[in-house]
Amino acid sequence: MALKIVKGSIDRMFDKNLQDLVRGIRNHKEDEAKYISTCIDEIKQELKQDNIAVKANAVCKLTYLQMLGYDVSWAAFNIVEVMSSSKFTYKRIGYLAASQCFHENTDVIMLTTNQIRKDLSSPNQYDTGVALTGLSCFVTPDLARDLANDIMTLMSHTKPYIRKKAVLIMYKVFLKYPESLRPAFPRLKEKLEDPDPGVQSAAVNVICELARRNPKNYLSLAPLFFKLMTSSTNNWVLIKIIKLFGALTPLEPRLGKKLIEPLTNLIHSTSAMSLLYECVNTVIAGQYSCSVGSVFLRISVVKYLGLLAMSKILKTHPKSVQSHKDLILQCLDDKDESIRLRALDLLYGMVSKKNLMEIVKKLMIHVDKAEGTTYRDELLTKIIDICSQSNYQYITNFEWYISILVELTRLEGTRHGHLIASQMLDVAIRVKAIRVFAVAQMATLLDNAHLLTGNMQRNGICEVLYAAAWICGEFSEHLENPVQTLEAMLRPKVATLPGHIQAVYVQNAAKLFATILKNQEGNTDSTAAQETSQMMIDRLPLFVQSANLEVQERASCILQLVKYIQKLQQKDVEVAEEVSALFAGELNPVAPKAQKKVPVPEGLDLDAWINEPPSESESEDEQPKAIFTKEEPKHSRPRHTEVDEKELARRREARKQEQANNPFYIKASPSSQKVYQEAPGVEHIPVVQIDLSVPLKVPGLPMSDQYVKLEEERRQKERAEKKKKEKKKRKEKRSGRGKKHDSGPESEEDITPAHVVDIVTEEMPEVGMHLSDDVAQEDQNHLPVRVKICICMFCLCRPLADSEKLPVRSHRAAGAPKSSAEDGEAENATPQEPKKKSSKEKRDKKKDKERDRKVRLRCWKHFPPSGHKSDSRSTQSEGRTVVTFLVFPLPRKVCDIQGNLQDGSQVVVSVIFENKSDSFLKSMEFNVLDSLNSKLQRPEGSGPHDGLTVPFQLPPGVSNEARFVFTVQSIVMPQKLKGTLTFIVKNEDSSTHEKLDFKLHFTCTSYLITTPCYSDAFAKLLESGDLKSSSVRLEGVNMPFHHLLARICFHHHFSVVERIDSCASMYSRSIQGHHVCLLVKTSGQTVSIDAKCDEPTLLGNVLDEIKQTFSQC
Repeated sequence: MALKIVKGSIDRMFDKNLQDLVRGIRNHKEDEAKYISTCIDEIKQELKQDNIAVKANAVCKLTYLQMLGYDVSWAAFNIVEVMSSSKFTYKRIGYLAASQCFHENTDVIMLTTNQIRKDLSSPNQYDTGVALTGLSCFVTPDLARDLANDIMTLMSHTKPYIRKKAVLIMYKVFLKYPESLRPAFPRLKEKLEDPDPGVQSAAVNVICELARRNPKNYLSLAPLFFKLMTSSTNNWVLIKIIKLFGALTPLEPRLGKKLIEPLTNLIHSTSAMSLLYECVNTVIAGQYSCSVGSVFLRISVVKYLGLLAMSKILKTHPKSVQSHKDLILQCLDDKDESIRLRALDLLYGMVSKKNLMEIVKKLMIHVDKAEGTTYRDELLTKIIDICSQSNYQYITNFEWYISILVELTRLEGTRHGHLIASQMLDVAIRVKAIRVFAVAQMATLLDNAHLLTGNMQRNGICEVLYAAAWICGEFSEHLENPVQTLEAMLRPKVATLPGHIQAVYVQNAAKLFATILKNQEGNTDSTAAQETSQMMIDRLPLFVQSANLEVQERASCILQLVKYIQKLQQKDVEVAEEVSALFAGELNPVAPKAQKKVPVPEGLDLDAWINEPPSESESEDEQPKAIFTKEEPKHSRPRHTEVDEKELARRREARKQEQANNPFYIKASPSSQKVYQEAPGVEHIPVVQIDLSVPLKVPGLPMSDQYVKLEEERRQKERAEKKKKEKKKRKEKRSGRGKKHDSGPESEEDITPAHVVDIVTEEMPEVGMHLSDDVAQEDQNHLPVRVKICICMFCLCRPLADSEKLPVRSHRAAGAPKSSAEDGEAENATPQEPKKKSSKEKRDKKKDKERDRKVRLRCWKHFPPSGHKSDSRSTQSEGRTVVTFLVFPLPRKVCDIQGNLQDGSQVVVSVIFENKSDSFLKSMEFNVLDSLNSKLQRPEGSGPHDGLTVPFQLPPGVSNEARFVFTVQSIVMPQKLKGTLTFIVKNEDSSTHEKLDFKLHFTCTSYLITTPCYSDAFAKLLESGDLKSSSVRLEGVNMPFHHLLARICFHHHFSVVERIDSCASMYSRSIQGHHVCLLVKTSGQTVSIDAKCDEPTLLGNVLDEIKQTFSQC
């Protein structure tokens, strides 16, 4: 026996260990695969020996080879043998190999169950530890089921080392064997209060990972985690707990209020960046109203993350972010451009009527100091976006905005001249009150056009002259000196401008000429008009010779027109009215979707070829032959050739030599101040930049800074007048309570704009588009395809018209006189102290209200998509200004329901809100009750009863559009959804909360999509046998057949496949892919419709809706 041991020791001395294997692989790079194959053969021989030390050494080398990508699954049983060794050093090698090589499909893994259980119960804590560590890597459902009780027992081990590993491996056990979670959860909960911080941290990690999958199950642990968060000093534990609270807060809203204080303390006290960032992320996810983003802005390392966090807080709590406006503006001075751009994005959402001028003023200062055209262009774009957002909602003085746009024209090298020009045009067209001021500023720009075109780097900004010329021509009646402006537009230097700008110059010079003729013909001196005509004749030939065809054509036409006018002037014939008629009428803006509403004329096929397509036999490589001249070969892009280092060095030296000899090239000097000091002389005097207290400006153009002071004075004056009125009203009321009503700080809605913007939201009316006026008027109340809803507000101080009165109940006399007691109650009733009523009176009043509602519903029954509800508190007998809300269909489209082509379960509802009162509407919330089939899409974290904020406010007489997305499960049945719109009515005296109930009608045809179909495909679809058939017969339809087809196409989204005399086939497809086919026949006043569809219920409802459409004909 002793000899055998000695022999085994001698053999081991000559065996290769792991170091020898690694060294050998490195030495055999050329034939590495061959060497490793030889080593594997040696390892196989070693595994056949009985010595456990030799086997452990072989398994150790196999583990390394497995890391290199070699398959060692054939040695799985030998790995189990080494795992069962009683010596810890060998056991550790075995578990390491098992953790890398074993997986769920390993056959011998079932043999390890008893061995692992034996190691888990070992008195040596290191044997238990290595077993737990290895098991976590190759645990299977069977191992988890068999060893779960043993691991749970180890969670109460005396050694913290074992308890920590046991807690951590329980997470893997829970994943493989979920049934073990319930019995193990009490012990896991106990470990949260373990005295050892390592065990406590492990328990927090396990529960936080489990909570990511189902947070609701761990809501009961919130008090325990709150205690840990306020007492633990381990940053990593705090990060896990804060992440867990971020998942629990949406389930328990009350938890958010308790977390505000500890989170704020952590944010202001911790120095760990990771913990700080997790705190802010939790604040953002929980939507807590605490200003924590400012902490980031004081730390330069994570300044970008702070700005990113504040941009998320801005969506839910804008006021919390607006208080840090100065701090965000400081980020614009940062050296990092990404931080500056993120700060710009944040400023976009912080703007209000109060701070708009201040923010833009500071941005203009940064524009002057900005280095690099990219960042300066971004500043310019952001200034325009900030001012023009939401239809210029925050601009209160458009003279200030025009002056800002004029100041932006002084930027050099910008490429956003067209953006400034479009804003000038938009403001001048839509804000009528500003046109006089805008025309004066544009005329000044035209007089100083040489400042915008003198430098070749300013080519982008010359686009502003396009807008200036158009505004001066279109609104020339507001010009103070039109002759001077006309002369400026016909200067010879205009010929250097781009062609499209010259064309606008020529066209609007003709408009100016018409205005000047109209003004001068009324005077006794007719020579002035002839002088103007002669000036046009002298200047226009320059444009006739232009290389741009558009400029040539316009100049030629206008030149001949002016020559003819001059001949008439010589005969003393007045032509001003005729010339002005050429440009009479105002050009109004058109909605972007208006063109889509224009119907396609009958007989026009937009898909048909205008010319016959080229035949397939023609080769694409054939080139047309040159008839008159020899065609020069096109310049192809030269291929890039490789250049060696010597050639690159030679070119670099040549370029430096050329730059040194070029007097116009600005040389870089590393120390310019030293050069100035060492070389005295006049030519070496440095040029110092002068900081002017008064900025340079073009004469006649105002500076935007003066409007900031004027606006502040205007607001102070308005506040003083408002306080004066409130004081006067309080004296008149003299309420006995003795409370003083403080108006409080000025709100956004208190700031009234100096000019009104015309908001263009209307589109071409769909009704009557290709029908006669009579038919459209007759059919406007029966449009099942597009739900017509308009939310209007009327002031009922004036008497009701006959058409607005509701029917009188039959059981009560309309003119019944009130008793004296009732009169007394009506006179003494006040809003502050309503009298208590008996239960009988309440029951009677409730019955009356139900009868009123029934009567009103009967009155509105002709309008299926609408609803009506009146507030019982608003009555005229109380002597107050009463406001009510009605929902009714209008001839023009104000609500549109459309299916989503990309998602067959989504429907987009576009609603136009229109305010027809004299009050201001704000804080509007749109909510629709969810049904089993349809649900309004809300932001993440919102409840099923939460409304959606309408993203705009409605001043008096203004309308705007909002879109809402609904998720629909089934489209085969029509449905009506009840909704509520809540809002605040802002008057001069007070603000009141109002509510409006309405209904949305989702018809089956609103889920159909107008889809063209060719006759061949239509025939194959009918022959497939997959479609179910149905039919309907309509009597008394008295209209032409093409009107009948147009009505079906328009209201029910069908397209005509083929028409023969009084018979037509039609096709449509639903958003979920259902095919609907119609065969429409007419005979006299009888219309028969045979229909087929793969969904019978949908087909029946579509036919019912078509029948309802023609029921009133």
